[in-house]
Amino acid sequence: MHLYLGLSAGLLLAVVGLTGGLLVFYQEMQEILNPELSVVSLPAEEQRHLRSLDDIVAAAENAKPPGSRFFKVYYPRKAEVAYKFLYFVRDESQTNNGDGYYIFVDPYTTQVKGLQLWHPKDRYWGRPLVSFIMQLHWCLLLGKTGGIIVSILGAFSILSVLTGLIVWWPLTGKFRQALTFKRHAGSVRFNFDLHKIVGFYSGIVLIPVLFSGIYMTMPDRIDVLLKPFSAITRPNAYNGIPETIDSGAPAKAGQQTISLAQVESMVQQSYPAGRLWMLNAPKDRLDVFRVMKRDVTELSQFVGYRDFAVDQYSGEILKVYDSGTGSNTDVFYDWQWPLHSGHAFGWPGRILVLLAGLACPVLYITGVIRWLQKRRAKQPLKSHRQNQSQPAQAAESVY
Repeated sequence: MHLYLGLSAGLLLAVVGLTGGLLVFYQEMQEILNPELSVVSLPAEEQRHLRSLDDIVAAAENAKPPGSRFFKVYYPRKAEVAYKFLYFVRDESQTNNGDGYYIFVDPYTTQVKGLQLWHPKDRYWGRPLVSFIMQLHWCLLLGKTGGIIVSILGAFSILSVLTGLIVWWPLTGKFRQALTFKRHAGSVRFNFDLHKIVGFYSGIVLIPVLFSGIYMTMPDRIDVLLKPFSAITRPNAYNGIPETIDSGAPAKAGQQTISLAQVESMVQQSYPAGRLWMLNAPKDRLDVFRVMKRDVTELSQFVGYRDFAVDQYSGEILKVYDSGTGSNTDVFYDWQWPLHSGHAFGWPGRILVLLAGLACPVLYITGVIRWLQKRRAKQPLKSHRQNQSQPAQAAESVY
């Protein structure tokens, strides 16, 4: 099972694992690859004052592509990074979003740093490198069908890791020998040792990362497995706020939506802990603002996420979801994204997930080499047996 799973799914797992490992640092990659968009010049400390979110939004609105609508804003992860707004081209005749653009705005000067076509509609080429790697990772550039394929590959990969650990298990009890390289060994033994040692250590990280990837792509299927053991109130894989929120009083004719700065202020006044991470705009006149905070240490230093649903007309906070609360399954689900991305354990966790991703192509290459070595080793033995059988056959023909 380990052999055939590796040969059939190993190459695609190598691609998914490598891209996933790189994406642990996707924010840093964006800043390195496109500093002219992502990075801002810090003013002198005494002059370092953020402009209001409404001013920053107004700058993005003036620069947005024709026919596009505001979708969400990503808050900077540090002081020298620009605000990042996601806009999708959308009109009433479209059933789905069109092209998606990032607009980068300097929060100190409200200068628009530039636009970037991030989500070209119905095509994968012409994207920025980080966006391309993301699509290759989650769906192999095959859309929703590709996402299902990647999930199935993830399940097969868990089996491959588990069967690999069974094959690795030293029946002699010499675990130290099984976890070290043999000194002064030849290339064949070195390849064997590299495969089993990388497989053992990376498997500890790969199993939870693979499972979390399956959950985030196909949460309904995982719900079926866990629902018999515990109630589930978490609505989806990415946040704890349901898709539909009952805001109570309907919008009055001509009633205007409050500004993003007001939404931000409402959340910060009521729940100051943590760091603002993302703010999603309402999809329509009946929807709500969704605000997400992270690093809420009062909840957990590992999975400290807090989500808010805010009425788009009154600014009332309608619902709050604290990660790590709810049923056992809810808590288990809250760990999946932090584990998958490595953020649950800070820099050490991210580096471990990166190394586990890099291990996937190493395991595939060393596994194929090992398979070819064993095939070549069998050829002389097969020829020898054939040669031995020929005299016996000749003797039988005489009699």
